[in-house]
Amino acid sequence: MIKIISSPIKLLAVGALSLSLLSFSCGNGNTGKPHAKITVPVKKTAADLLTEKQYNELFPQHNAFYSYQAFIKAIKQLSNIQVKITRRAVSVYQIVRTNKLTGKTAIVRQDVDWNEEWAKQKPDSTFVVDFGNFCSEKDVLANKKELAAFFAHIAHETRHGENEKYDDGLMLIHENNTSAPYIGESDEYPPVAGKKYYGRGPMQLSYNGNYGYASDCILGDDKILLNNPDLVETDPVIAFETAIYFWMMPQTHKPSAHDVMIGKWQPKASDKAKGRTPGFGMTINIVNGEVECNKGEDMYNMKDRIGYYQHFLAQLGIKDDNCACSCGKMQPYLYGVNE
Repeated sequence: MIKIISSPIKLLAVGALSLSLLSFSCGNGNTGKPHAKITVPVKKTAADLLTEKQYNELFPQHNAFYSYQAFIKAIKQLSNIQVKITRRAVSVYQIVRTNKLTGKTAIVRQDVDWNEEWAKQKPDSTFVVDFGNFCSEKDVLANKKELAAFFAHIAHETRHGENEKYDDGLMLIHENNTSAPYIGESDEYPPVAGKKYYGRGPMQLSYNGNYGYASDCILGDDKILLNNPDLVETDPVIAFETAIYFWMMPQTHKPSAHDVMIGKWQPKASDKAKGRTPGFGMTINIVNGEVECNKGEDMYNMKDRIGYYQHFLAQLGIKDDNCACSCGKMQPYLYGVNE
């Protein structure tokens, strides 16, 4: 279950469409020759990587809530969203959200201290997350590896059983224990009275801060999921969107799992000193490192995620011979520690 509170952050149409552009001839005469056509292929997305039949084979026991249709719709909808995150003075944020389909751009979050002199004096840290790059930024092999890694984590988070056949993923819609409210301090995303923010959805999104941040990015309004966290367990499209959001979004000190799997993230000297290297093991550190990493090679949950990853790689017909799968000797990121 995702219980990251070290920062407020705790998949287009199937088939290849093409755009035909008519060329223009120079001069006043008509040559009588047909116009040449330039075909520009539309970028493939994660929706092109597997069919419904393949999806059902990967998750043979999945809850009907986690349907292939819901997964594909989540990819399509979220692929239209891009967010620009700017941070000042470590913890002062501005989020600018763009709907690429409509062209509408809006500031969905700007902290009250944004324009304070002490905040402006600190260097800005800015990054852009284009959700349309989910499992689609590289070549087919790299994209499938990323998809296998994503599936490994959501399968582990939602499995109902421990038979090590890796056929029991996407079964649980929320965590078993729903009595704990999972409320944390947050000036920007305060909890709503009477609401609980326990783990829900494929990535088991937890805590009010994470619900609010996800709601800002996905829906453009933090109040939607803060006021109604149950949407993550009643609306399957939103549920999958929260999982893709988590996968794509860097955290205060952590890179995104997406950037790790496509090779964009490279460790700094301080990361190398703590055993953090590119590969699937680093995604475990991002998802649940404090609980599962730097605990040796026999940590069950870590081994289960690795087992799912290797299973899905085989099912998708690919290999990752140098996956660096383990985080057994990798130091986790700790809350409140400057990395």
